[in-house]
Amino acid sequence: MELQVAELKQKIEDTLCPFGFEVYPFQVAWYNALLPPAFHLPLPGPTLAFLVLSTPAMFDRALKPFLQSCHLRPLPDPVDQCVAYHLGRVRKNLPELQMEVIADYEVHPNRRPKILAQTAAHVAGAAYYYQRKDVEADPWGTQHISGVCIHPRYGGWFAIRGVMLLPGIEVPDLPPTKPLDCVPTRAARITLLEGFNFHWRDWTYRDAVTPQERYSEEQKAYFSTPPAQRLALLGLAQPSEDPSCASPELPFTTLPPKKPQNPSRARGWLSPSISPPASPGP
Repeated sequence: MELQVAELKQKIEDTLCPFGFEVYPFQVAWYNALLPPAFHLPLPGPTLAFLVLSTPAMFDRALKPFLQSCHLRPLPDPVDQCVAYHLGRVRKNLPELQMEVIADYEVHPNRRPKILAQTAAHVAGAAYYYQRKDVEADPWGTQHISGVCIHPRYGGWFAIRGVMLLPGIEVPDLPPTKPLDCVPTRAARITLLEGFNFHWRDWTYRDAVTPQERYSEEQKAYFSTPPAQRLALLGLAQPSEDPSCASPELPFTTLPPKKPQNPSRARGWLSPSISPPASPGP
């Protein structure tokens, strides 16, 4: 890894990793190479970017303390505001950098997503993006099958939160990192994709690999509870009951996404099914 990239990555990790996040560098060109022009990031190919994901530890290390400290303002998803707060801390700690943050749920006015998070995770080497095209002679006929990312250490027990773009910082010599193919067999991929598409509420697809850590029972209960009841589940008041709560400036827009009650949020817009280039791709 280039020295400049390693130094920036370390600075970002110093801010985010204690709170249950991980970051992975990539070039904008790697992402754009897998997608049609409508989905491209409008930056020079060598531009440096970082993918941000949350691990199971984020719930206890970041979300619960964030809610308890009353940084909350009424938003459709307190998790999004918590992530925005911590990414905002990165900006404050690195004021010399021009940084654009795109959350995983952000969309353009025509509802096209600003970032295809699973494609970004794949090209950054964070998690392998398994799609229907990865199953030879698949058994699904005309059914629509969405793809899903699997992390080599956490399986499906993680969430992609967004990307940080650094316009003006170009790293043409950054070597690509291929994601680990941790579900290598046809049978296991069929089980994974069927579990994700047809039985995602039972959480089992997340165990496609034996994870180092899973969501706690409290965390699973939180994400399975209707949003309006989640604060009560944690024994916290609704934000409107305490007008003294401070509202941080969010580092990106907070347009509420339409998403299922699934904390991975991977069932939304997915990468178009196109043939990837020889490198660096699936």
